[in-house]
Amino acid sequence: MSVCPSKASLIALALVAGISAAGCSSGPSLLSSPAQWLTPYRPDVVQGNFISAEQVGQLKPGLSRLQVRNLLGTPLVSSLFHADRWDYVFSLKRGGDKQPSLYRYSVFFQGEALVKFEGDAMPSESEFVGQLGEQRQRKPAPSLQATPEQLEAARAAAARAVEREPAVAPAPAAAPSTYPALEGDRP
Repeated sequence: MSVCPSKASLIALALVAGISAAGCSSGPSLLSSPAQWLTPYRPDVVQGNFISAEQVGQLKPGLSRLQVRNLLGTPLVSSLFHADRWDYVFSLKRGGDKQPSLYRYSVFFQGEALVKFEGDAMPSESEFVGQLGEQRQRKPAPSLQATPEQLEAARAAAARAVEREPAVAPAPAAAPSTYPALEGDRP
């Protein structure tokens, strides 16, 4: 009695054989290194108080502490030992970058009045937003089309597998419908 395999099993077998044949090819393969095509999502991380070039442009000597706080926000570092100095630090770490972009800015007071301010060149708001929206360069996706030779090899492998497939064993005899008592005869 011969058993004819279903179309679905033949298609599945052909796909497995095709993928196996593609994995054995000498060219670059999608299966050669999953690390090349499967990477976790790494979000952009912004930490600290963002200060724009426009905000720095509004600073001028003589502003009060309250005016500076309203303009730049609460300082990230405000020390009891250096009460006349406020430090603003923020960083942007892109998902794939090893090192974050770090920006520092310090303002100095004498009493209640701003006397000096210095730090890194700050990006403008539009530059900073542009950095956040900027897409990272990604490698092009590999072609997922099989060549005619690969398809023919997959078909041949599927045909060989069907030929080697063992015949289906007959179903076991039906189990008895009654069973002996487990603990002797009870009334």
